[in-house]
Amino acid sequence: MNIKRIAVFCGASSGTNPLYTEVADYLGRLLSQQNIELVYGGGKVGLMGVIADAVMQSGGKVIGVIPDFLYEMEVGHDEITELIKVKSMHERKWKMHELSDAIITLPGGFGTMEEVFEMLTWAQLNLHSKPIGILNINKFYNGLLEQADHMMAEGFLKPAYRKMLIDSTSADELLKLILESQIPTSIAALTESQT
Repeated sequence: MNIKRIAVFCGASSGTNPLYTEVADYLGRLLSQQNIELVYGGGKVGLMGVIADAVMQSGGKVIGVIPDFLYEMEVGHDEITELIKVKSMHERKWKMHELSDAIITLPGGFGTMEEVFEMLTWAQLNLHSKPIGILNINKFYNGLLEQADHMMAEGFLKPAYRKMLIDSTSADELLKLILESQIPTSIAALTESQT
């Protein structure tokens, strides 16, 4: 796949463990080194601010997408390459989706979960075929990955859909997996091949 931009979903908080900030900073620099542009939620605080600053400081490009009503609350980042203001949360997700070629999820709260699950759902419905990754820092997403395996084991999630979620504990490995991923143009075709 020709991946030029990656959308990163992550918290507007930094969390309690400094490792989250360190890895967000590292991923930002890694994206810049690979000449991959960052698309993110447009905030200046939390992990959002950390990764955006890291890309900018490394000479990369950053596109932020933020709803008008969150601009003040999340302290919209005016020192990035481009900040796009939208009307709603749904418009934010759709715009981030339109602008990106792949998705990476860092630690975050309910908003981060909602964003990545909507991307997974859209892929499951064959609305896109972009790689979707989870960076499992400090075992943050162990429970979520176990739940996905449980949903599959209980017959609520097809193996083909479970495979859509790429995960790693290493930023380098996750980016490599995403860049090398061979996502089919049709998730439906993948599902048919496994029935």
